[in-house]
Amino acid sequence: MQILPSLNMFLGLSKLLFLSTIAAHSSASSSSFDPLQYVDPLIGTSNGGHVFAGASLPFSMAKAGPDSDYDNAGGFSTDSGSIMGFSHMHDSGTGGSPSLGLFPIFPHPNCTNDDVTQCAYSSPNRNTGYAGDSLTAKPGYFGLTLFNGVQVEITVTNHTALYRFTFDPNVQYNSPVILVDLGDLPQSRASGTAVVDPTSGQLLVSGTFGPSFGSGSYASYACIDFAGAGIRNTGTFFGDEVALQPDNTTQAVGGYASAPAAGAWTQFAGPVRNELLVRVGLSFISNENACSNGQSEIPNFDFDATYEAAKEAWTEKLNVISVKPGGASDDLQTSFWSGLYRSMLSPQDYTGQNPLWQSDEPYYDSYYCIWDSFRSVHPLLTLIDPYSQSRMVRSLVDIYRNEGYLPDCRMSLCKGFTQGGSNADIVITDAYIKGIPDVDWDTAYEAIVKDAEVEPDNWSVEGRGNLDSWHNLGYVPSHDDDPNTSGFMTGSISRTVEYAYNDFCIATMANKTGNSADYSKYLGRAQNWKNIFNNDTTSSINGVDTGFVGFFQPKYNNGSWGTQDPIFCSPLLDFTSCYLFEENYETYEGSVWLYTFFVPQDMGDLITTLGGKGSFTSRLSYLHDSGLLYIGDEQAFLPVYQFHYAGRPSLSTKQAHTYIPSQFNNSNSGIPGNDDSGAMGSFESLSMMGIWPVAGQDVYLISPPFFEEVSITNALTGKVATIRNLNFDSSYTNIYIQNITRDGQPWTNNWISHDFFLNGGTLEITLGDSESSWGTNTEDLPPSLTPYTF
Repeated sequence: MQILPSLNMFLGLSKLLFLSTIAAHSSASSSSFDPLQYVDPLIGTSNGGHVFAGASLPFSMAKAGPDSDYDNAGGFSTDSGSIMGFSHMHDSGTGGSPSLGLFPIFPHPNCTNDDVTQCAYSSPNRNTGYAGDSLTAKPGYFGLTLFNGVQVEITVTNHTALYRFTFDPNVQYNSPVILVDLGDLPQSRASGTAVVDPTSGQLLVSGTFGPSFGSGSYASYACIDFAGAGIRNTGTFFGDEVALQPDNTTQAVGGYASAPAAGAWTQFAGPVRNELLVRVGLSFISNENACSNGQSEIPNFDFDATYEAAKEAWTEKLNVISVKPGGASDDLQTSFWSGLYRSMLSPQDYTGQNPLWQSDEPYYDSYYCIWDSFRSVHPLLTLIDPYSQSRMVRSLVDIYRNEGYLPDCRMSLCKGFTQGGSNADIVITDAYIKGIPDVDWDTAYEAIVKDAEVEPDNWSVEGRGNLDSWHNLGYVPSHDDDPNTSGFMTGSISRTVEYAYNDFCIATMANKTGNSADYSKYLGRAQNWKNIFNNDTTSSINGVDTGFVGFFQPKYNNGSWGTQDPIFCSPLLDFTSCYLFEENYETYEGSVWLYTFFVPQDMGDLITTLGGKGSFTSRLSYLHDSGLLYIGDEQAFLPVYQFHYAGRPSLSTKQAHTYIPSQFNNSNSGIPGNDDSGAMGSFESLSMMGIWPVAGQDVYLISPPFFEEVSITNALTGKVATIRNLNFDSSYTNIYIQNITRDGQPWTNNWISHDFFLNGGTLEITLGDSESSWGTNTEDLPPSLTPYTF
């Protein structure tokens, strides 16, 4: 079976076209607008946002920055005033335990009495505060000044971090000490080794660590070189016990429990111009490879040139979008561009750094997790960076080739925990139907079918569980007996609706490729959500009946009903109870109230099932208005826009403005939950662009942009798609669509397909201050398996 064979030859030419188009676009706009001025990497570094704030390139492996002494899942938190060290790889926005943060370095400007044994080596003893007004974060750059007087500046290339330490010339220093600790943020080290060269001061470190939200272990390596000063002494430390090593000596340590702090250090004979440059090459292959990465990527320790290259890389990525603000505030523009920026931190490009198998395909890591990112991150990348999205899909397919299953979550070369369905199926289908090129679609289809048909030995880290029941009963039973394999026996409701949508996506791809038998089979399974809908379930809040009847409920193997309070696991009742894989709970990170709306493949039937258009609209409004919905979880994104399906697109627009900027703004706590590798940022940016992608379908729900005009240059075709508001006002009184034209012709559908972005053109939206009849007729509604009956 050959799928889209002609597209496979386009990628090279398309990338050239893309680069030339962007170059022309940049030259035309750079004199008047620099998107980087509106990027604030500190958004989401407070209140549990866990955003990585340090220096990064788009999707780079090197992500260097400070590590705070608490709430440090992303490394640095503005809620903390102390710095433990500066490490070189991080994940961004994770919701679990801290991730990566390997081999932190720390600068001491001197040691008491010029005695290296008097410096603090272990953390928390070495923790140091910083001057708040010195904090500077920009794309490709991070800087602050520690209370010990050291100014720290950081930039990166793909696999190398570069630090510039400047010492206060007004304070007398004996000689600085730079230490490297063999630890990591989650304190998972199983073993470690440090070697220091007494002549060059070079530090070589390696260790074995565990992932933060998965199973297995991984090895990592770093090579640390210096420029700007002569070497005075070298040595190692174990805890705060310090040893001078006149020879090239290895310090080997065991697991974290036996050696919470251990590493090596180099002391310098006074840096030239009070400045010391520290280059950290990184690798998952070997110390030699780490040294090679450092030498090849930053051969001359040129900090300014490295930072300039990082700025250029970010500018190239962001310049595919242009905005005419029309009076929209700088705060909103900062929120918008910063959301786009965070959407391009992960997944991370580890190509050439995968020791697990040999392949010519790209390898990306930190899919953290696809359950979060399929909804908005990957659809956004398909729009603004299809070249990278192609490489990511190819990486997913290659993981399947070599490990037997697509991942739902993956980090640090390890299998991550599956949170629901097999959601790489959605990413692959979405990429396929939108023409992402250069992917082996035959193998991709094989992979998603295997997810649907073959249960793995451990479906807590890949594939799907309870497939016998899914195939034979048409739902995932509560407390199903699944003796042949192992996995988290929970989430029977959430997994049923997610499996149904996963199978709808497989049916979509089968239909496009002419596989009629598969199409019929998976289309049938896509309707299995009906099997867990209980017409008799009611819901009350604080003893008061909500007035809505009929919700998803758990069902046992014998067909009898179980029960879970529809508001359980919402902000109104035991909110965080479903955030772990508890056996007693039947939804994951959300309530039955929320999951009852997750039928994007068959909204016509769902609306009928929930009592018709009026009842559906009232119920969806109640979800938002009652406090039941937490917009900081990704399942809440689509319900913002599901009013479109009931012919009330203006209510979707109203709801988006309710959350932006109240929950999404440019403050350090400016996202409502952890960013989940850019999920919050992509929701914010897509919403402000006026398009909401229904992932896995060729559907974008239309809502007015938060700016007068937004344009996107397509990398594959070079065409420009523009969404323009007429009667736009930056006070956001006129937020309701009155009518739309597409290239001058009336457009009544409240949705649009991807061809608009591939072929270019203009959507011109006339706005008013009240709801209109635009997009309300049955023929204007998005596709549904079952026809609408209103």
